Amino acid sequence: MPAETRGRVPWLLMYHSVAECADDPYRITVSPARLERQLRWLRDRGLRGVSAGQLLRARAAGRDGGLVGLTFDDGYADFLTAAVPLLHRYGCTATAFVLPGRLGGDNAWDELGPRKRLLDADGIRALAAAGMEVGSHGLLHTDLTKADDTTLERETAHSRTLLAQLTGTAPAGFCYPYGTLDSRAVDAVRAAGYTYACAIDPGPLTGMHALPRAHIGARDTSVRLYLKKVLHPLRRRPLPHPPAPGESALVDGVRR
Repeated sequence: MPAETRGRVPWLLMYHSVAECADDPYRITVSPARLERQLRWLRDRGLRGVSAGQLLRARAAGRDGGLVGLTFDDGYADFLTAAVPLLHRYGCTATAFVLPGRLGGDNAWDELGPRKRLLDADGIRALAAAGMEVGSHGLLHTDLTKADDTTLERETAHSRTLLAQLTGTAPAGFCYPYGTLDSRAVDAVRAAGYTYACAIDPGPLTGMHALPRAHIGARDTSVRLYLKKVLHPLRRRPLPHPPAPGESALVDGVRR
């Protein structure tokens, strides 16, 4: 990896639902028209949206110029019906972080918001067949910082096993529900075999298993997207550098 890119934090965008929705207290919904304008903005600037896994592999090879990571949390059914056609239209891929413990259910954890349907097993297999990356968002959308040891193992390792059985491929990526994490949660995600994990603003825990992302919402016009692109690396900690030959590894900021 070129020296100038080793510590640079990748630009990862965080979406949730893609639908027409007037009642959106948690600001998790982007209309299809807004998403299309955002994808067009990326294209017009020589940028292309790809899954988080694809971006990180390209980054490791020093070939991530012009790539932006697109992630969609919670596994809403509208990702398949509304987002995937637009992603295909603009030559993009994305990562959908899904909940194998709530297949075909809804977002019951959002007490104030409208109920939104989640992908079922067939929907998850369909998005994988459409070229999208499937990652785990845990089993039931549980705050891992409040989970006991058994729950933590089920949310991380068991959810990965279920998705491997569902799609035929063990997911490389994990996403922390609510964006909350601590060192114990990071260790559990790493131990479960995930290559990377996404957060929101993980602060001192920033690393491959705690990657920061920029929230994208319905109000994000071209001006706001530009500002978020510029400010993202300035507001986030750089990733720990990989070790030089003969040195021990820095994993999520801790010497191992």
